[in-house]
Amino acid sequence: MSEETVRLEVARQEPDGASRRDVFDVPFDDRTSVLDALQWVKDHADPTLTFRWSCKMAVCGSCGVMVNGRPVLGCETFVRGFRTSGLVVEPLAHAEVLRDLVVDTDTFVGKLAAVKPWLVPDGATRLPLAGDAAGVAPDVAPDVAPDVVPVALAGGPAPGEDVLRAVGPASGHRQTPGELAAFKGFAECIDCMLCYAACPQLDLAPDFLGPAVVATARRWDEDSRDGGELARADVLDTEFGAWPCIQVGACTQVCPKGVDPARALRDAQRVATETWEARQASTEAGPAR
Repeated sequence: MSEETVRLEVARQEPDGASRRDVFDVPFDDRTSVLDALQWVKDHADPTLTFRWSCKMAVCGSCGVMVNGRPVLGCETFVRGFRTSGLVVEPLAHAEVLRDLVVDTDTFVGKLAAVKPWLVPDGATRLPLAGDAAGVAPDVAPDVAPDVVPVALAGGPAPGEDVLRAVGPASGHRQTPGELAAFKGFAECIDCMLCYAACPQLDLAPDFLGPAVVATARRWDEDSRDGGELARADVLDTEFGAWPCIQVGACTQVCPKGVDPARALRDAQRVATETWEARQASTEAGPAR
């Protein structure tokens, strides 16, 4: 590494709430990232500096920080662009700080779970336990050759076992390129929380589900295999669901993967409006008997 150095100011926070700013002169070259600079401080200046990272390839989403007031991934932001100004590195905004640059993700994960971020069957396919009904496979198509029927279905589980039969239609789920394209953009989200740090509405409505959660909900809503859109709409069509968004667009601007959460929020608001009558009718009718 060259002898050239850059001024790195890091926000520090102890678990007991005490905070301070530490300044380091960090050597760098054209390949040094912000994450590399933080690691240099930990290795050579202060081993107590605490921050998150995992892949160093902008895939895991772990190393999000604020650099000079902008939320970025530390691994793909290079020090060379801050030669004269220096860097001020802080934890992500709108998140509780646990220590130094590490923020709590439990609130985000809780919001994410609220929108059922998984494939919801449309009702035509049941996923029974292998202990059901004498271990016989339900509705296995008669033209399916015995050698392609899962072992768990063919003979049932061993005594005492409780194995989930993840059995879909015998033909599987097929999608056209257009059906894949409908949700693929939203599926690129890496849950880095940069969009939360950028969103000004979280200053006013901290319980807002937020850009990434709504984008994830729309990822599954747009999936042709999914049947959970109305259930998610009930979550999104609430005071702190999709409605706090006023389309500032900061979330889309800072996304490192090119996801467009602002569009997802617009779509969620539209779907909530268009499906309101159907959801009300379903609620009034009550559960099917």
